[in-house]
Amino acid sequence: MCTARVILAALLASLELNASAADYVIDPTHTYASFEIDHLGFSTQRGQFNRTSGSLAFDPEAKRGQVDIRIDVTSLDTGMALRDDILRGEDWFNAKSFPDILFRSENFVFTGEQLTAVDGKLVMLGEIRPVRLDIARFKCGLNLANRKRGCGADAVTTLRRSDFGLTNGLPFIGDEVRLRIQVEAYTP
Repeated sequence: MCTARVILAALLASLELNASAADYVIDPTHTYASFEIDHLGFSTQRGQFNRTSGSLAFDPEAKRGQVDIRIDVTSLDTGMALRDDILRGEDWFNAKSFPDILFRSENFVFTGEQLTAVDGKLVMLGEIRPVRLDIARFKCGLNLANRKRGCGADAVTTLRRSDFGLTNGLPFIGDEVRLRIQVEAYTP
């Protein structure tokens, strides 16, 4: 009985030590960037990018961190191959010249102990603009399935695509785009 308590105490202590500052790698099987845009006022069209990569450094005690996310434009998927080819083309995302959308954080924003936003820069089509990702959900802890420490978040922002030079189809296809990023990152 005493041995079990000692082992349990040691396990809990090791988990607490691991909960401080850590570096994580974005898990591409659980990280997706998706978008929503108005289509001719009739509907909201959606799509996602199926390949992402990046890193996260997070220190909860210091309330700071760094996140870098790379979104592979060639992985754009709206569920319709012809539309995907058009959107990857020169008139839209121009994936040959600009194969990545990049986000790099500059500041983690907390309300009390809770991470509520991440300010940073978004790079798309060679244009760099400030973006705030509002964090709807954030959690760090031990993933029992893969036995690794990790952090996950649901983030969202609204941007104007014209700010990045993506003006094709305006005003019929919306200028405002809601970008959502569901991300999980784990210790290597």
